[in-house]
Amino acid sequence: MNPKTMFACLRSMPAVPLALALTLPATVLADDGLAVVESRYDVAETEARLVEVVEGKGLKVMAQVDHQANAETVDMEMPATRLVIFGNPKAGTALMKCAPTVAIDLPMKMLIWQDGDAVKVAYNTADYLVERHGIGDCAKPVQEKVRKALDGFARQAAGAD
Repeated sequence: MNPKTMFACLRSMPAVPLALALTLPATVLADDGLAVVESRYDVAETEARLVEVVEGKGLKVMAQVDHQANAETVDMEMPATRLVIFGNPKAGTALMKCAPTVAIDLPMKMLIWQDGDAVKVAYNTADYLVERHGIGDCAKPVQEKVRKALDGFARQAAGAD
């Protein structure tokens, strides 16, 4: 984005969200519900750190997908790209009871990939899932916990704390 376009975007943002955005430089929240955190580590180390923090909080890592290795099986190349799938049945069940369609997005996932010289971690935000599935106030008891947990997991894995 060129400086002129960036200034126009910043000028159009309300003061409070802009101030909040400036206090969270390591996490980028996109309009599409995707949060992205830049990692200090390579893809493999970031993945290992994510698994450690998730399991350390008592969640279950259900799968790890190495997209780069899968691409190699069909003679294609791509940068290091890993997906970690994990869940908390208590929080997930509460959300699914509010709106069964949220199950399409559960268990939670975090994507770790090499993006040029940077390594990034991305995940769907809790707010996005609530809005996407029309969960509304039903999710309030777990929404804030999920929001904080996901941000914490990503930031710890990336060394952004």
